[in-house]
Amino acid sequence: MPSTKFFQSTRKIIGAGVNYNYSNGPYFTSTSGMRAADKIALTLPGYTTTLIKRFSLLFACLSTREILLLTNTPKPDAPVIFFKPTSTLLDAESPSPTIRVPRVFGGRINFEAELGVIIGRRAANVSPDQAMSYISGYCLALDMTGMDFILNARPKGLPWCLGKGFDTSTPVSRFITREELPDPNDVRVWCDVNGIRKQDDSTAELIFPIAELISYTSRFMTLEENDLLLTGTPAGAGPVKPGDIIECGLGTDLVRMRCTVENEC
Repeated sequence: MPSTKFFQSTRKIIGAGVNYNYSNGPYFTSTSGMRAADKIALTLPGYTTTLIKRFSLLFACLSTREILLLTNTPKPDAPVIFFKPTSTLLDAESPSPTIRVPRVFGGRINFEAELGVIIGRRAANVSPDQAMSYISGYCLALDMTGMDFILNARPKGLPWCLGKGFDTSTPVSRFITREELPDPNDVRVWCDVNGIRKQDDSTAELIFPIAELISYTSRFMTLEENDLLLTGTPAGAGPVKPGDIIECGLGTDLVRMRCTVENEC
């Protein structure tokens, strides 16, 4: 698999929502809000089929214990999973990677640094014990979000894919081999904005470990080779504006990304 272009053949982008323990911030402020998002997540696989190109991007939200504590949210019964279209990908290894803020968002978006898991072979109904063997490697990623859109949609029970699905909203690093990251269940995820540390936590704080995320998702949909699953973000995610510089990393010096934020052309 190419070191920086693995996503050229990616099938799905999958995100895990509630997966770091924090509870009382801009994301979910009540159990009812969390449950509404859970219901939306369960409808997304069929809803977004037409958006999926060669791979999928899947995400987990509300992912760590600290997030649940901060927002006073009970631990969800199961991961909250959502999709993003593959057109959101931005190669952070390219010269001067730039995140573009859509005009419709009024100049403000939020950042979330995450560990990405890359699926190595087809996975359907796999057990947690088997799940890690389906991983080909990892990456660092940012999940950028139009939070005003999300916060307006959630109370109404509406899908929030338009707040997540804009071009350049998923910057990704080079491909990280399994040998480079022997213990993905305990690696630091950190993020600075304009040189100020905003996020810094370990994947050991994930509510749902990586194996459980893969196993759970594979019960609802077949995961394909090169699907990208983002495992969730630590506490500290927040807004950025045009002119800001985002730098994030895994561990001390395993991998780093640096992106600028600019208005949509």
